[in-house]
Amino acid sequence: MKRLLAIFAILFATAVVCVLSAGWLLAHPIQTRIGNPPADLNAQPVTFASDSGANVHGWWCPIQNGSGAILLLPGIRANRLSMVDRARFLYRAGYSVLLIDFQATGETKGDHITFGWKESRDVLAAINFIRQIDPSARVAIVGSSLGGVAALLATPPLKVDGLVIEEVYPTIEIATWNRMENYLGVFGRMLSPLLLNQLQWRLGVSASQLRPLDHIASIECPLFIISGEKDRNTRPSDTRMLFERARFPKQLWFVPNAGHLDLHRAAREDYESRVLAFLNRM
Repeated sequence: MKRLLAIFAILFATAVVCVLSAGWLLAHPIQTRIGNPPADLNAQPVTFASDSGANVHGWWCPIQNGSGAILLLPGIRANRLSMVDRARFLYRAGYSVLLIDFQATGETKGDHITFGWKESRDVLAAINFIRQIDPSARVAIVGSSLGGVAALLATPPLKVDGLVIEEVYPTIEIATWNRMENYLGVFGRMLSPLLLNQLQWRLGVSASQLRPLDHIASIECPLFIISGEKDRNTRPSDTRMLFERARFPKQLWFVPNAGHLDLHRAAREDYESRVLAFLNRM
């Protein structure tokens, strides 16, 4: 019996160390040199200040007398390069496009990734940047995962003409439970509080502040929510929870057979036709 207890204690201690290490890795900055912008987007490197404390780096791809402007927001630990394919089809469709690196990613400096909290300030700064360039433009956002979370957490609520969010968690607790369960089963759920409790002392933000579910009803523009039909990180029930709380007009689409991945790549033609149809009604 003592031997079994000792083995269990060692395994538990190892799991705790792994969870603490995971917290550090998830929040650690992922900064890298992006390189030159794609020539086919007529992209101009831009930098602007954000209340997150960062100078946000990005590419502005303008079209004179176009259909409007689209802000593209990448997922967690990703940067503007992950949104280039979306930028291309939107640019071809006549939209000016702004791609950014959130604080602590890409070429934008920051101390920690904050799962949407500080990133929401970068969203507000990016919208202000577009408004300053073209005050009369109709502006929409396409946010993937963390990008969608940051758009919903923005305070005051965003004043935009359309919002597309993909694979957005309803609360950070649910996002953590899902992922821990995916990797470690029931034992993972038991360890989830160890990950969640790191938010306050590591990032200075509480779990109660990372609840897109509490913000989505404040979005007054048309909303298009997209998720993967087989996503185990943001499960269909999680997405429906957000959809039910949102105001009309709203749309919901589950990409067939897709998990938690780049939904544009998973269903390129269908994705582009649905997103453009939504944006063209702005």
